[in-house]
Amino acid sequence: MVLYIMKWNIHPDKTEEYMAWSKGAIQRTVGAGGVTEFRAYRPASGPFQVVITLELADMAAWAAWYSTEVVQTVFVEMRTLANNVTTELWGPSPVVPQPIRPGG
Repeated sequence: MVLYIMKWNIHPDKTEEYMAWSKGAIQRTVGAGGVTEFRAYRPASGPFQVVITLELADMAAWAAWYSTEVVQTVFVEMRTLANNVTTELWGPSPVVPQPIRPGG
């Protein structure tokens, strides 16, 4: 499993525009293929920060997803509504290659 993390700040003057754009952007991003899970988070302390996580099967799936025109278009659009965008790409741990769940 590969985890792709993106963080950004919504431009304070573009909050309404961001909210209108985001639902369609999420659907396009997930619909581009390869994503097994999408999550989004906001901090309890403020409305302008966003963190999303996407899980994909492996690096090849991530590379195929990332290189699609749909995903690249969403990223370009997002940068007109957000700033301080950061990304992280995480691969599986050699110590814990599979999820460990309580009681399992």
